Amino acid sequence: MAVGVLLARVASWVRLYYAILLGVLLWIFLSRDDVYLQIRRTFVAMTGLALLGYWALPMSPPRFAQAGIVEHDLFGSNAFREAHNYSAMTSLHVGWSAWAAYSAWCALRTAHPRGAVLAWVFSMVMVADVLGTGNHYLLDVVGSAVLLVASIAVAHLWGRRVGHRA
Repeated sequence: MAVGVLLARVASWVRLYYAILLGVLLWIFLSRDDVYLQIRRTFVAMTGLALLGYWALPMSPPRFAQAGIVEHDLFGSNAFREAHNYSAMTSLHVGWSAWAAYSAWCALRTAHPRGAVLAWVFSMVMVADVLGTGNHYLLDVVGSAVLLVASIAVAHLWGRRVGHRA
């Protein structure tokens, strides 16, 4: 088996990260209600800002620009690939994994600082995945970091605005 095909198959398992996202959200909902609203608002802001960006400036991923990029879908379907032809900038694969890391960091930073730092490994694995499989350019990853910071700021302002009305 070619190395590229093997790496693509391994990377396809990383895409089960939706379970991790849901797990982080549920964990914080059930155990850290002091953090939950902030991270939920951050997630909503991130998704909204990303969708606005996809609508305003659709860009195709690098797998359409370079010959030899290997892509493997865990379930063997082309439907998922076709739905994401114009959503390269920013990478929500990286953005949402960074959101999960940020969420875990918020929940763990005081009681378990080492665990809080370790949460960011998940995002680094996702960066390697999306770059290695040709789903995103490096600039898309940088855009995801900017998107996370902007989303945190929007969520903070949102929380302050809601707090003033209460």
